[in-house]
Amino acid sequence: MFDQMKAMGALAGLLKDKDRVREIARDFEERLERISITGSAGGGAVRVTVTGKMRVTDVSLDPALVAGMTHGEGGQAMAQSLIMDATNDALLNAQMRVKNETHKMTEELGLPDIPGINKLLG
Repeated sequence: MFDQMKAMGALAGLLKDKDRVREIARDFEERLERISITGSAGGGAVRVTVTGKMRVTDVSLDPALVAGMTHGEGGQAMAQSLIMDATNDALLNAQMRVKNETHKMTEELGLPDIPGINKLLG
């Protein structure tokens, strides 16, 4: 109960300084864009890089994998599966990183842990 009251007080203080909140939000958005996480699959045969905003920025395929894609549907299906796995790996790791960055930001703002704050800010 005390933590919730403390959180409400901290939020009320932030709402009084809307310019600071806008600056913090802008900085946070920029921080998310600078985050770069690479996921991989197939022992590194496929690598996918995403930002903290969950945008794919790079896909790298091992030349041997690409060569195998031309040998029937089995090679293509395997490549598709590896690309999907690498993308999911990158996204999962990016989500964890964004959660950590959100936690850091709330600490910088003096906000205690508030259930659901990650969904609002990240």
